[in-house]
Amino acid sequence: MAAKLIDRRFHNIPGKFRVGELFFEVPLNYSRPGDGTLRLFARSIRRLVRPVDSGKDDKQSPTPWLVYLQGGPGHGCRPPQEYGWVGTALDKGYQVLFLDQRGTGLSSTITAGTLALRGNAVKQAEYLKHFRADNIVRDCEAVRRCLTTDYPEEKRKWSIIGQSFGGFCAVTYLSMFPEGLAEAFICGGLPPLVNGPDPVYSRTYEKVLERNKAYYSKFPEDVERVKKIVEYLKQNKVTVPSGTLNPQRIQQLGIMFGMHGGLDSVHDLILRAYNDLDTFGFLTHPTLVALDSFGGYDGYIIYAILHESIYCQGAASNWSADRLRSLNPGFNVDTDAPEILFTGEMIYKDMFDSYDELNRIKDAADILAATTDWPALYDEAQLAKNEVPVYAATYMEDMYVHFEHASNTAAKIKGIKQFITNVMYHNAIRSKADEVFQQLFALRDDTMD
Repeated sequence: MAAKLIDRRFHNIPGKFRVGELFFEVPLNYSRPGDGTLRLFARSIRRLVRPVDSGKDDKQSPTPWLVYLQGGPGHGCRPPQEYGWVGTALDKGYQVLFLDQRGTGLSSTITAGTLALRGNAVKQAEYLKHFRADNIVRDCEAVRRCLTTDYPEEKRKWSIIGQSFGGFCAVTYLSMFPEGLAEAFICGGLPPLVNGPDPVYSRTYEKVLERNKAYYSKFPEDVERVKKIVEYLKQNKVTVPSGTLNPQRIQQLGIMFGMHGGLDSVHDLILRAYNDLDTFGFLTHPTLVALDSFGGYDGYIIYAILHESIYCQGAASNWSADRLRSLNPGFNVDTDAPEILFTGEMIYKDMFDSYDELNRIKDAADILAATTDWPALYDEAQLAKNEVPVYAATYMEDMYVHFEHASNTAAKIKGIKQFITNVMYHNAIRSKADEVFQQLFALRDDTMD
């Protein structure tokens, strides 16, 4: 089934790109098209070759597409000029498509307010089941068929590049619709081929503990600073635009530990908060704004409510991260552990209390956590006979996608080529874009005797 193109407008980014803003219509449920539709948004990017554009709609040429699958889940794409690798992709002869995955960005955005339109918590949970990787790649296929309708048959396949969760989607794509793919690039996103999140988080917590050790080794003075901040938040109710700033929200800053420069970013926030308390006895407005800006779970509902289900195939998540957190007392702010440990990208039940937006969908979150009928996301038999060229950048020190899981998955994808490094973190596609793309295209272009 092809998506329906319902609007397309173009504008120029002077000296850089020709940008198309495209809206599509696709089914909510591909198995039952009569259940309603979703609106998808995407931006197409081509090299700007004319100093002055006529303003007329561009006629698509058979230039090969490279589709970017964003990380998350639940994050829309940023404006194209914010991606440092786009010029490299254009120079390689592609036109690039940034597709806001369903429920994100401008693609039928999911918020507590838009979910309320679906009805009660049971109906909200049923609706949300349609927003995992399987339907994301069905959307991609529908959009591909729409955009390549006028292409010669031999040029209708397109290339994909998946970052983080986008890599998970790429492997789902390889499982479900390999006939639509010319090649796949994956950055820090070879998914664990598991049935539930427990084996994922058991390894993820190991990496989080390693990064906590690295943080406190670099900033030993922050041991007492963090304790002082946490104690203050225990004794005082502090509100921020997104809800309540509690001790767990401070721990959640650890999500940045998996990024290049993340240790220093967290330290800057801890130093600022500690300085406020030491100088004034309370947290100042600029500090509260800075602290509240990290996390953003109120703005990314899908990330919070579906994060554990991205690992589920026929099994319930049952609040996996919450259960496994209790195994290490350092994550409990009410114990006398030597250090208060930061957490990572995990989602916890208490977030649905401290974030006002998440609190509105708390009942739906509980329903999804108990759901067992999640369909399969990967076809290992198909992956074992894969014929699509796959090029993956894999990071040994990745805090979000454990190297062991990624390696096990790579071994199950026929023909995959990997660039493996221990000097890059999960966000290397942003922090070290030139180097990552150089390595990925070297995998594609080089041959071995």
